[in-house]
Amino acid sequence: MLLHIVARGRIGRGPEADLVERYLKRVSWPTKVSELPDTGGRVPDVAPATRIVVLDETGRDLPSRELATILGRWRDDGVRETRFLLGAADGHETEIRDRADLLLAFGKATWPHLMARAMLAEQLWRATSILAGHPYHREG
Repeated sequence: MLLHIVARGRIGRGPEADLVERYLKRVSWPTKVSELPDTGGRVPDVAPATRIVVLDETGRDLPSRELATILGRWRDDGVRETRFLLGAADGHETEIRDRADLLLAFGKATWPHLMARAMLAEQLWRATSILAGHPYHREG
């Protein structure tokens, strides 16, 4: 299953970009990052059998193991792509949130866009590692 991050804003070069790259290189599943301008731009077409995860402050604050379980279930159900949408500073339009298969939050704090992208990349690595059976330090 492809893990596809579609993010508003360009990350450029810097420590956040290094973190995203570092974690996505560790993910054993295929990954892709598409960047869009803060407004407008062409959103990549959504293929059939795609699940949409919208990062949103109103979303669910999931433990890593639960996120892994959701991704594993989607993979096992034949989902071809899980697309993670990161909005610009003002978040997402209601229509986008309403179409989501999952609204996901990283706690109640407000995170800078670039940090949220790095945190997402880390959670994708962690989830795929859990699903691969690697020991999880928070287990037990």
